Parts: sequence; structure tokens; C-alpha cells
Amino acid sequence: MAKFTWNNCVVPHNLKIKQVYGVVFSDDKRILLRLDDNKYKLTGGKPEENESYEETLKREYIEELNIELEDIHYLGYLLVEENNIEPYAQVRMIGKIKNINKNRHDIDTGKQYKRFLSSINNVKKYLNYEDEAGNLLIDDAIIMADKKYKFEKIADIENYV
Repeated sequence: MAKFTWNNCVVPHNLKIKQVYGVVFSDDKRILLRLDDNKYKLTGGKPEENESYEETLKREYIEELNIELEDIHYLGYLLVEENNIEPYAQVRMIGKIKNINKNRHDIDTGKQYKRFLSSINNVKKYLNYEDEAGNLLIDDAIIMADKKYKFEKIADIENYV
């Protein structure tokens, strides 16, 4: 079983980056999740050659959810340690929703994911991380979003979009 460790610092140069995912906020401080096989998840994917973290995140949100992002910031990375595999990094970013376009099927998988806006108070319950690292990254994402986005209103309602 994989061991995850949260690091809110720069990824070391010798560590391979296998994915870039985002904790993405609405204007009213809700977090966007996708529903995949009855599990709530963050969205992201594997960086393509010569693609920045920001470019990866923007592309993945368009491909999977048809949602445009803006004001993206590096948050940190999860160190992943698995048996018989060299340790690697999973980068995490924060971003804001720019546009929610009409939902469509994922270009790669053919699935059409449901898109859910969760209150910050319930997001950990929906994500249901089994390790402390996932919850720590959500805490850090909310703290950074408060500093970067200066939310004028905060909604506690939750809904599919």
C-alpha cells in the first residue's frame, strides 16, 4: 500500500512528477469535486512533455469537466512511496473557476462526470481520504485560497453544476 506525505514546499529536482491535481474554488468559496464511479475526487492528470503545472491543470479541467480555470497557484506536493517503485511526486495547485461550460464527456475516457460544489466544511467528508496527508493538503488549500482570493461571500449550500 502506498504511503503519502504532504509537503507544502517545492518539489525536489530529483523527484519525478507523475500528476498535477487542483483544489479549485468558486467565487463563494466552495470547492469543485467530480463524481467518478460514486466517489468524489479532485481533478487533474499527468503532465505532458514541456507542459507547466498550470497548463496541465487547465487542460485537465477542460478535458474532464469542461471548466475553465484562472488565478492558479502552486500549493505543494504529495510524496508517494510504494513498494518496489521509486518515490514520486503528485503536485497540488489551487485555482479559481473562470467559466462552467456545458457538461460533456471526457475526451480520454468517454465518461461524463458529475460536477459538484462542496462547502469547505464538508469537502473532507466527501473526499474521504484514508491518510492524514490528503486532509492536510485540503487545509493548506483553504488557507492559501483565503489569502489569494479574498472571498467576498461564502456559501454553505452544495449542488451539482
